[in-house]
Amino acid sequence: MTKTGTLFLIPNTLGQCETQQTSLLRNIIPEAVQQMSSQLGYLVAENAKTTRAYLKFLAQQHPLRLAMQEIQIQELNVNTPAQALEGLLQPLLQGHDVGLISEAGVPAVADPGANLVRLAHSKGIEVRPLVGPSSLLLALMGSGLNGQSFAFHGYLPTDAALRAKRIKELEDRSRKEKQTQLLIETPYRNAAMLEALATQCQPSTLICVATDLTLASESIRTLSAAEWKKKLTTNQAPDFHKKPTVFLFLAA
Repeated sequence: MTKTGTLFLIPNTLGQCETQQTSLLRNIIPEAVQQMSSQLGYLVAENAKTTRAYLKFLAQQHPLRLAMQEIQIQELNVNTPAQALEGLLQPLLQGHDVGLISEAGVPAVADPGANLVRLAHSKGIEVRPLVGPSSLLLALMGSGLNGQSFAFHGYLPTDAALRAKRIKELEDRSRKEKQTQLLIETPYRNAAMLEALATQCQPSTLICVATDLTLASESIRTLSAAEWKKKLTTNQAPDFHKKPTVFLFLAA
C-alpha cells in the first residue's frame, strides 16, 4: 500500500507589493518554511498566477527543486465545488507531499482551504501547519483588547440595517462575556464598516483598526467609538481605503 504524502499548510505574506516582497519573505516567513516550500512539486492555491509570483520571489532566496513550469498548481477558492476536493487530494494519496497556500497569511483560517484539510483528515492524510503571519492574531496582539477571550466573525452583512443589528448583537455579547470581537471587510468597504461600528456601538466601546499588517504602511489604532466618530466627522479617517484591514472591538 502506498504511503500517503503530507499536506503542508504554507503561510504566505500579508501583502503583494513587489518592491517589498523579498524582504517580507526574509523577515516574515521563517527560513525553514521557505526551504520546505521550495521543495514541493504540488501546490493547491487560491490563485495559480499569484502563487507562481510568490514562488518566483521565493526562488530568489532558495532554489526551487523543480523548474517553475514543472510545479503543478491546482486552484481551490470559494467557487470550487465540494466534489472537486477529492481530486485535489490525489497526489497525496499517490505518496506526494502537497502544499496548501492562501492568497495572504495562513491557510484554512477565513479561507476555503479548511474544507480540504478536513477531508485530508478523513482520509488519514498527515496535516502539518507551518509557522507564518496571521493577520487576526497580529491585530489582536496589537490592539490592547482582551486576548484571553475573543471570537472571529468574518464578514458582516452588507445591508446597512442587518449590519447594524449584528453589531448590536456582538456588542452585547462582548459586554456580557468581556470578549473581543474580530471582523474583516472587503477593503473598498472599510470606511462603511468603521462608520457603522462608530455609530452603532456605545460611545465607550473600544474599536481597533489594524491595516496592512507586517507591511511598511502598517497601522494599528485603538480608540473609543466616540473618538472614532469624532475623527470621521472631522475627515480624519484612517488611510485604509482598499487596504486589508482587521476590525476589533470590546465593549466597556
